[in-house]
Amino acid sequence: MFPQRLDSTVAYDIAKAMMDGFNRHYELFRLESSQAKRRFEQQDWHGQQRAQRERIEFYDLRVKECSERLENEYHAEAQPKEIWQQVKLHYIGLLVDHFQPELAETFFNSVTTKILDRSYFQNEFIFVRPAVSTEYIENDEAGALPTYKAWYPSGHNLGDIVGKMVRHFQLDCPFEDLDRDVADILRNVQNRLDNTRLRANFQVQVLSNLFFRNKGAYIVGKVINGFQEIPFALPILHNPQGELLIDAALFGEDDLLMLFSFARAYFLVDMDIPSAYVQFLRSMMPRKPRAEIYNALGLAKQGKTLFYRDLLYHQRHSTDKFRIAPGIKGMVMLVFDQPSFPYVFKVIKDFYPPQKDTTREQIQGKYLLVKQHDRVGRMADTLEYSNVAFPRERFEDELIAEIQKFAPSQIEINTHADTGRQEVVIKHAYIERRMIPLNIYLQEAFDAGLEDPKAQAQMERAVMEYGNAIKDLVAANIFPGDMLWKNFGVTRHGKVVFYDYDEIEYITDCNFRRVPAPRNEEDEMSGEIWYHVGPRDVFPETFGPFLLGNPAVRSVFMKHHADLLDASFWQGHKEKISQGHVHDVFPYEADKRFAVQRLIHSSQS
Repeated sequence: MFPQRLDSTVAYDIAKAMMDGFNRHYELFRLESSQAKRRFEQQDWHGQQRAQRERIEFYDLRVKECSERLENEYHAEAQPKEIWQQVKLHYIGLLVDHFQPELAETFFNSVTTKILDRSYFQNEFIFVRPAVSTEYIENDEAGALPTYKAWYPSGHNLGDIVGKMVRHFQLDCPFEDLDRDVADILRNVQNRLDNTRLRANFQVQVLSNLFFRNKGAYIVGKVINGFQEIPFALPILHNPQGELLIDAALFGEDDLLMLFSFARAYFLVDMDIPSAYVQFLRSMMPRKPRAEIYNALGLAKQGKTLFYRDLLYHQRHSTDKFRIAPGIKGMVMLVFDQPSFPYVFKVIKDFYPPQKDTTREQIQGKYLLVKQHDRVGRMADTLEYSNVAFPRERFEDELIAEIQKFAPSQIEINTHADTGRQEVVIKHAYIERRMIPLNIYLQEAFDAGLEDPKAQAQMERAVMEYGNAIKDLVAANIFPGDMLWKNFGVTRHGKVVFYDYDEIEYITDCNFRRVPAPRNEEDEMSGEIWYHVGPRDVFPETFGPFLLGNPAVRSVFMKHHADLLDASFWQGHKEKISQGHVHDVFPYEADKRFAVQRLIHSSQS
C-alpha cells in the first residue's frame, strides 16, 4: 500500500497536465501526417521531405514544453516521491479508453525522467513495464474509420474489387489508366495464388489510410485465402504529366521488409490507433520487431522504449558478454556488441587522429542529419541513448579497458552500497542493426577462392551493390565522404548499407573537380599534391587507388560503376539537385515495376 496521500489535487493536476501535453503532441503529429495526402496530390516533394524531417523534432519540443509547465505551475522537481507515485496512478486512470496508451506512457516517462533524479527510475514512478494493454483497442464507437477495411471478392469480380479498393482512398488526381494497372495487379495476384481454389474466407484487408514517403503513396494490406495470408503493398506514383499510376505490386514478407526497412525514411500515415496498425503490420512481417515497426511509422520514441525493454529482456535471458566488435577499428567511433544480440553499440571517442578534423558536436550533428534525411535504403537508422546501465560482469575486461582508454568521458563504473555489485553506465551511445562489414563480406569470397562460382557471384554482387548504394546516396544529395569498404555493411537481404557518418556532406555542399594536369615533369614525378585543394573539394578519379586494388574487384566495378570515378557524374547530379529536382529511388527492384514487366511481356510475345 502507498502512504496516505499528501495532496491528491496536486498529483492529479500534474497527471492531467502531462496527459494534455501528450494529447497536444499526438494531435500535431497526426495533423502533419494527414497533410501528406494533400502534398502528394500537389506533388510538393520538398514539402513532403520537410514534413518528414520536422515531424521528428515534434516529440522533444512537446516534452520540453510539458516539463517547463510542470516546473512553473507545480514546482514538480520539489514534489516528494509520494506525490510522484500518485501522479502515476492518476495518469493510469486517464489512460482508460485512450487510443494511444502506449505512446502516452512513453511520454510520461520522457517528462518524468527529465524532471526527477535517476534514483526514481523504477516502476513505482515511471512505466518500466506497460500498465495498459493495447490489445483489441478499436474506435468504431468514436465514428472514425476502423483500422482496416475488408473486401470479399469472388473469382469473377476481383478486378472490380481492386478498382474499388484503389478509389476508396479518394486521391484528388486522375489515373493515367487504372484499368491497365488493375490488370497488372490481377496478373501478379494470380501468379501468387497459383490457381489455388478460393476458400470461403477469401478476402482482401487493407489498412484504412495511405502510407506516404518521398514521392510515393502506398496501399498496404493482405490477401487472405483459407490458411494462406499474402502481404502486399501497391506503390502509387505520378507520371510526368501529373497523372497517377500504380507502379508495382509488392507481395510477400520479404518485399514488405524491404519497404519498411530500417535504412529508409519514416512513413507519414494518419493513425487513430497506432498499436492496431503495428499489430496489422506485424501479422504481415512477424520477423520484424515491434520497435522497428513503430520507428517506421515515425513513432521513434516508442520504438526506443520497446527496444530498451527488448534489450533488458535479452540481458536477463543471455549470458554472453559485450565485447569489442569484430572488424577494423574506427578512428572516431568505438564499436562493441554482444554476439547473441543483433545490434552494435557505437560510442564517440574523446580524441581522434590528426587527419580527423572534427568534434563530438559535429559528429552528433552528422548522425542527426541522417535521422532527419531520406535514407533511401542505404543508411542505417540509429537509436540514441544516454546513461544506459549494465551489470559490470557482462563486459569483457578488454572492452572496459578500450572504453577507458579512448572514451573515458563516456563510461562510469558504480558500486551499489547495499549489494557491492558494480554497474557500467554508458553516457552516450548510438545503437544500430548489426551487418556484415563489406570488407569482411568480400574477404569471405576471396578466402573461398574466386574459382568457386558461389564466391565469384558473392564478390560480383557485393561490388555491384556497393556502387548502387553510392548512386542511391547521390540521388538523395548525400556524399558519403569516406567510401572505404569497411564503412559499408551487408544486410540479411544482401543490400549494401552505409553506416559511418562522421564525414558525410550534402552533394550540393561539395566541389567536384578533375585532377589538374601536371604543369611540368617535376609535378608529374612528385609524390606531393601540386594543386590547391579546398576544404570541400572532391576528386572522384582519386577513389580508384583506395578502392580497386584487387584486379577482380576493379574489373566488376569498372564494368558497372566506372562513372563514379568521373567528376562529371557528380557534377551533373549536384546541378540537378541544386535546381530542385527530387530523384526517384525505389524500395523495390526494377523487375517489380509494371512498366518493366509490360516491356518484357511484349518482347516475349
